[in-house]
Amino acid sequence: MLLLTQVQRERLIANGKCRADHKPVVKFFSPIGAATWLFAELDEDGDTLFGLCDLGFGLPEMGSASLAEIAAVSLPFGLTIERDLCFEGRFPLTIYADAARLAGSITEDAARLEAAAAARTQENPALPPP
Repeated sequence: MLLLTQVQRERLIANGKCRADHKPVVKFFSPIGAATWLFAELDEDGDTLFGLCDLGFGLPEMGSASLAEIAAVSLPFGLTIERDLCFEGRFPLTIYADAARLAGSITEDAARLEAAAAARTQENPALPPP
């Protein structure tokens, strides 16, 4: 599977040039495990992605990952890491990170994401600092 379309690649690179709290552009996942990645930026090197990474151990974190390394992952039964074709980022990456810290994994649950977004707008959010 092609992990990035040309349009996604261009958008990720544009986001990488303008550092901000972007919405994730792409979601990758393991079809046989809990590993999930939401990426919002791609460096001009075309390989270094930035986003929210969750390897399935209950400790999702913001960071960088190599597109080449993710693409090279070989899973049982000839499977590889896949791109979620239906994913559309609705919130900035920090909202996904806040919700993931509370849930223990990356979540797309609307109620959890909206609660994380609401907590960010309060003066004294109940969330730990990123």
